[in-house]
Amino acid sequence: MEVLAKRIRTISPSQTLAVSAKAKQMKAAGENVISFGVGEPNFSTPEHIVGAAIAALEKGYTKYTPSAGIYELRRAICSKFRRDNGLEYEPSQIVVSNGAKHSIFNACFALVDEGDEVIIPAPYWVTYPEAVKVCGGVPVIVRASKRTGFKITPEQLRGAITPKTKLFIFNSPCNPTGAVYSEAEVRALAEVCVQAGIFVLSDEIYEKLVYGNTKPFSFAACSQAVKEKTVTVNGVSKTYAMTGWRIGYLAAPPEIARAIDSFQSHTTSNPNSVAQYAALKALSSSEAAVEEMVARFARRRLAMIERISDMGGAYCIIPDGAFYCMLVVSGVFGKSFGSRKIENSNDFADALLDAAKVAVVPGSAFGADDCVRLSYALSMEEMLEGLGRIDAFLQSLA
Repeated sequence: MEVLAKRIRTISPSQTLAVSAKAKQMKAAGENVISFGVGEPNFSTPEHIVGAAIAALEKGYTKYTPSAGIYELRRAICSKFRRDNGLEYEPSQIVVSNGAKHSIFNACFALVDEGDEVIIPAPYWVTYPEAVKVCGGVPVIVRASKRTGFKITPEQLRGAITPKTKLFIFNSPCNPTGAVYSEAEVRALAEVCVQAGIFVLSDEIYEKLVYGNTKPFSFAACSQAVKEKTVTVNGVSKTYAMTGWRIGYLAAPPEIARAIDSFQSHTTSNPNSVAQYAALKALSSSEAAVEEMVARFARRRLAMIERISDMGGAYCIIPDGAFYCMLVVSGVFGKSFGSRKIENSNDFADALLDAAKVAVVPGSAFGADDCVRLSYALSMEEMLEGLGRIDAFLQSLA
């Protein structure tokens, strides 16, 4: 008899967190490690948000809240959707959870039955297939081409749909590629989903982190028919440098929102009460701090792209959003570092960490084994030093 349940045995550990943990362990041992690993802004939570949390503590807001979150926060989220996305929701359609990752799991639990197929574009965020598998679903991976900037086409989506398809997971701006779908591209994919009658989980956690003239477009904004089949996930972690506060949220059709609220009431009771008041302040205040953070990310993005363009043996697809860049390293597969032959992204990442003390996430974690993911959510100085080490490592391979 197996000790562990079948559903838990399907789960793979998060390679992004594993890379971060190894890098931190090496740093703690005194090694000069530069990490391009975990996706976390290297900025402090803005003072006015921290102040709101302190005020909540002082007022004694430390008790249970409604399972879907305090009404004031859900109302502020509705205002955010109206203001930023042109979408109308009632507070009863909003469920606040313990991070956007929790919202994604909640949505999958509510929608995916045993054997249901879920279409996931690759490269994908590491958690999407795991969330589907733990619910008994079957991930169907559709591989986006570098020629299209790591964005799938309507023809690819249509070709992946079968009678068993229940859900399409969409992520723009995308982790890990930084790809941002245009409004026309989103509408074209939405039309395929409407014709097939499938649901959509749209992860829009990076929507404020876009650069140049790029503008993200919310999937549910395509039409009323699309909105009635879409669960939109967002949160405060990336936009407001609040990763550790663990507040995410989703907006869904009424029946789905009620089911998720009921499920969450039995799993976590409610999101952290104090963090909810901090999130309320974040969503209800000036975004000057956000704009400054985005401007600094934009400068790092350009510097990273320029530095990579000078490398031999690797290149990148220019990202338009988030704070990631996929470095294509397949050009050095077959080469060796000392006695170690590099055959895939895991080999590359392991050798790079040992040789150059640089941590990157292997593309195998994202369904893109010819790449490694770099985050530019670190200081400009560290980033340029790390890119220099990567360049030197590439040149050392024989």
